[in-house]
Amino acid sequence: MDSVTFENFRCFRERQTVRLAPLTLLVGENSTGKTSFLAMLRILAQLQEGETSIDFKEPPYDLGSFDDIAHNRGGRGGRAAEFTVGLEYRGDFPRSKKKSPNSRCEIYTFRKNGTAPELFRRGVSIGDAAVEEECAVDGSYYAQLRTSSGAWVLNAPWERYGRSRLGEFRFLLDRPHRLPRLGDDPTVPPEVKPIGDSPKWSGKHFVQILQLHYGVHRRLRDELSPFASAPVRSKPHRTYDPARLDRDPEGDYVPMYLADLLRQQEKAWTALKERIEAFGKSAGLFDELSIRQLGRAGGGDPFQIEVRKGDGRRKGAKRNLTDVGYGVSQVLPVITELLRDNAARQFLLQQPEVHLHPSAQAALGTLFCEVAAGGRQLIVETHSDHLMDRVRMDVRDGTTGLKPEDVSLLYFERNGLDVCIHSLRFDRLGNVLDAPRGYRRFFLQEVDRSLWPPR
Repeated sequence: MDSVTFENFRCFRERQTVRLAPLTLLVGENSTGKTSFLAMLRILAQLQEGETSIDFKEPPYDLGSFDDIAHNRGGRGGRAAEFTVGLEYRGDFPRSKKKSPNSRCEIYTFRKNGTAPELFRRGVSIGDAAVEEECAVDGSYYAQLRTSSGAWVLNAPWERYGRSRLGEFRFLLDRPHRLPRLGDDPTVPPEVKPIGDSPKWSGKHFVQILQLHYGVHRRLRDELSPFASAPVRSKPHRTYDPARLDRDPEGDYVPMYLADLLRQQEKAWTALKERIEAFGKSAGLFDELSIRQLGRAGGGDPFQIEVRKGDGRRKGAKRNLTDVGYGVSQVLPVITELLRDNAARQFLLQQPEVHLHPSAQAALGTLFCEVAAGGRQLIVETHSDHLMDRVRMDVRDGTTGLKPEDVSLLYFERNGLDVCIHSLRFDRLGNVLDAPRGYRRFFLQEVDRSLWPPR
């Protein structure tokens, strides 16, 4: 995702579009919508996977019902009747005749159905081709089709184009094989009507819309669903019993994943272990990570996770994960997800610096730069100045290959009952550009107060 658009979503009333980058940092006071923003990104990811029935309560985000999601203006303003989310993606698309990259834009609008949000309007465009579709409350279906040749409008009963056999809403663009019949089959009423001086609908125009269809459903071969991390990770245990390997936001599965990797893929375990230990050393947390197997029966036996930290001359003793600082167990799920071989393409991270010393927080900033420079996208909610300063300096010094334009700093500022997001950026000297007056005001006030005698 290169940018996202939203309106009447949670605390965001006005229509806003903000830029995303390989590394995007979300900063601002508590309760200014940073977690809601992450949840919105996950919703957009579900929509990209072809889902129309969205789970708004999937962990680690519980957005509640429609009334909890649609912006509440308060007083006479009342609650919004609908909310909108959208995205823009720039890249090459299959079956496109154009050599240059195209920009794909998608806008989704939800209304209330019972207590839950219902998707009822979608707009998709790539280059000159676009489709806008809507299913009205009265059961009618409306679509506007546009290509470089002209524009057409389609009005039809919802049951014909908007409903599947299961009664679920299905967009026409998801089933383009039905398009050739529109206007070509004499047994079907001419429902596709030209707008203005556009030509009559034909198979030629269908091919252009079909290209849009393939662009909408573009999927990278190695693309996975985004990994969303909870703000508080799994509590460490002295002994772990074998469990399922399903990913979870808290990282409960990570110890079992590491132990299973050691037993079944020794080379992969060695490579991941080296990467985790490299971070542990740079953060000052540990020098060595190991799995201690209990028993000889194989995969069914319990095990322990141990870490070792030396003083530069001596290795030090191995210590159980529960006997070291809580920050180690809190950061282990995050760095494991980032460094594993089959890592996700996009990460939604909440406060990854929790329980970490400032030096370890700074080391996380460098790790994020390295991962983002390697082709992944990280959207990180953070309250750590040390993490942000490390990112700023690494970009300035060019230590990780991440460029200033590869970082987006989103500052969430409360304005009454609404929140405005300011898209800030870095220059080549690491300075923050386009910052509003409220940015870092608290820190400046604290510095001013610390001066003696007071000014």
